[in-house]
Amino acid sequence: MTRTAIRHIVVGMVTLAAIATPLWAQSQSTYAGHGADSVPREKIVKYAPPPLPGDVTRRIQTMLDVRGAALGTIAPDGRRLFFTWGITGTPNVWRLDGPKSFPVQMTGGEDPTRVAGVTPDGRTLILSRDVGGQEDPGLYVQSADGGPLALIHHTKGTRAFYAFTTDDSRTIYFGANDIKPDSYAIYRYDLGTRRREVVFDQPGLWSVSDHRGDAGGLKLLLSKATGALSREYAEYDIGARTLTPLLGQSETVEYQAAYAADPGELLVLTNKLGEFRRLYRWKPGGALIAVTPEMAMDVADFDLDEAKSRLYLSLNDRGYQRVRVHDARTLAELKVSVPADAAAISIGSLSRDGRFAVLGVDSGKAPRTSFVIDWQSGSLTEWALGTAPEVDVTKFASARLESYTARDGTKIPMFVRYPAQCAPEAAASADPCAIVVEFHGGPEGQATPGFSGFSQLFVDAGFIFAEPNVRGSDGYGKAWLDADNGARRLDVISDIDDAGKALRARFTRNGKAPKIAITGGSYGGYSVLMGMTMFGGTYDVGVSIVGISNLATFLQNTAPYRRALRASEYGDPGKDAEALKKLSPTTYLDRVKAPLLIIQGVDDPRVPAGEAIQIQEALEARGVPSKLILLEGEGHGAARRGGQVLMIGHMLRFLEGHLSPKAGAPTN
Repeated sequence: MTRTAIRHIVVGMVTLAAIATPLWAQSQSTYAGHGADSVPREKIVKYAPPPLPGDVTRRIQTMLDVRGAALGTIAPDGRRLFFTWGITGTPNVWRLDGPKSFPVQMTGGEDPTRVAGVTPDGRTLILSRDVGGQEDPGLYVQSADGGPLALIHHTKGTRAFYAFTTDDSRTIYFGANDIKPDSYAIYRYDLGTRRREVVFDQPGLWSVSDHRGDAGGLKLLLSKATGALSREYAEYDIGARTLTPLLGQSETVEYQAAYAADPGELLVLTNKLGEFRRLYRWKPGGALIAVTPEMAMDVADFDLDEAKSRLYLSLNDRGYQRVRVHDARTLAELKVSVPADAAAISIGSLSRDGRFAVLGVDSGKAPRTSFVIDWQSGSLTEWALGTAPEVDVTKFASARLESYTARDGTKIPMFVRYPAQCAPEAAASADPCAIVVEFHGGPEGQATPGFSGFSQLFVDAGFIFAEPNVRGSDGYGKAWLDADNGARRLDVISDIDDAGKALRARFTRNGKAPKIAITGGSYGGYSVLMGMTMFGGTYDVGVSIVGISNLATFLQNTAPYRRALRASEYGDPGKDAEALKKLSPTTYLDRVKAPLLIIQGVDDPRVPAGEAIQIQEALEARGVPSKLILLEGEGHGAARRGGQVLMIGHMLRFLEGHLSPKAGAPTN
C-alpha cells in the first residue's frame, strides 16, 4: 500500500447572556459528536445555502467540466481501464475497452463509488461506495462486464478498505473498524461462498501494506498507524497466527514499507536518517541501506508491482512531481519517455505481472491525461484524455514558484497565478489587483503547480491567487514538516499573518494597498479562522471551508479512528491544553474585524459541523458580520456536483462582493 493510499447531539446556542463566560470555556461545551445526527434539524434549515444567481452557477458549472483524466486501474491483460469519473455529478465507475475508446458507465446513483481493485483473472471489480460525505465506505464486487453490485461489507458508521485479492481470484482481504471504532481488523471474504471471517483483530489502526506467499502459507506485512505520519510494521503469519514485530516499535518515526524482490528484505521509505525521505533496503536485525542517493528533495512515494519486477519512485522537487522507474532486482534505472517539464507525473495502477503501468501526466497548462506503459512492447499509449468543453485552456494562468519572507527571515515558498493584467511583467496600473491567499489542508499537505480549474475561477475574476507552503507543509524536509507539531505550532502560526502582510506590501501601487482575502479548506479552513481571529485586521475578508474553530472540541468530537492520529499533530488535550487554547480561533473572537464566510458539510466526520456552528453563533452574538452555510448530504468538502457548485459559487460571490464589488451586487 502506497503512502498516498495510507493518506471519514445537540449543538447548543451561544446566547448574548453567555458572553460573560470566557469564550474558551463556552466553546468547549457547545456541542458533542459528529455527522448529521449531531446537528439539530432547525440548524440545518437556518443555515441552508440560499440559491445562487444563474451567472454564478454557469461559471462554476463550466469550470467543473474542465477535468483531468482519472488514473484508473488497468486490467491484468492491459485491454481495459477502469476509472472513477464525476461527469454525472457524483463519482461513479467507468470502463474503457481500449485507448481513447467510448467510456462505458459501470455504476450509477448518488452515492460516490470508486474502483478499489480488480481480481487477477480480470473478471471482477472491487468497488468502494460511500453514502454522501459520511466517509464510511463499504466494499462491493461487480462483474468487469457490468451489472449489479454484490455486498462484501458496508455497515453504517464503519469504514472498510480493500487490501488485495489472492492469486486464485477467490479470496479478498480487507480492513474494517466494525469491531472497535478506533481499530481496524483484517478480514477475508470468499467470493464463492460469500462468507467473511476475521483473520486479525488486535487493537490498533492496522492496514495491509503487502503480502507474500500463497493460500497455504500466506503472510501479511501489517502497518499500524501510531501518529499522523508515524507507522510500525509487523509480519502476520495467517496459518500460524503469529505476529512478528519488524520495524518502528518503540519509535515515533515515519516509515512506509513493502516486501522487496528478495522476500526476506523490505524496501523502506523514511526520513529517519536525514532531512529528506530516502528509500532503503532493510533486513530484520540489520541496518537501513540506502537505495536512492541523498537529494535535496523527497522520495515522496514508491510502489512495486506484485511480481516485484519494477520499482516506481515519485519525487517531490519543491512541489513538482517526477517519476523514476528501476528494475526491482538490480535497481538499475529504466527509461520512461514522459515529458520532463511536466508539473506532475503520477503513478497509477500496476498490473499484477508488472507488464503494464498507468501514469498520469499534468503539464500544468492543460487537464491531466492518462498513459499506459507496456514494458513488453516498449510502448507508451495515451488512454484517457482530459476534458475542457467551451473553454480555451491556453489562456489559463500557470503557477509561478515564488516566496515571501516571514518575520524571522525565513523564506516561505508559494505558488502564484496571475491574471494577465496583474502579472509582474504587465504595465503597472493605477490600482493594485486584489489577492486571494489560499491555504492548503493537511496540515501536512502541499500546494502544487498542477493544472487547476478551481484556481482559474479566481484568476478569471481578476484576483491574484497565491498558495503558500507555510512551515508544517510537506515536501521541504523533516524540519519544515515537523515545525508545527504540537505546541511548536505557536512558533510558526505567524506564517499566516506574515503572508497577508508581505503580499499587501509587495503589491501596493502608487501608495494604494491591495485588498486581500484568506481562504482554505480543512486545515486551510482552520488557517482562515486563525487569520481572521488571532491575526484580525491582516485580511479584508475570509472564507473558511470545513475549518477547525477550537482544537479541544475538535479532538473530542472527531471520528474515533482519527483522534489519536490528530492529537499527535495538534497536541495532547491534557498535556498541551494551554497550547491548544492559544491555537484555537475561538480564543480570539474579540479580534475579528472583517467579514467571514464559513461553509461546512453536515455529514463531516473529520471536522464536525459543530465546529462551524459554535463559532458562527459566537460571532452572531457579538454582532460580527459573518455567515454560515451548511451543506446537507455533504461531508469534508463537497463530493456531489450540486454541492460543489454551492460551495464554490458562494465562496466566489462572497469574495467578489467584498474585494471588487459592483454597484448593487449583493455580498451574501
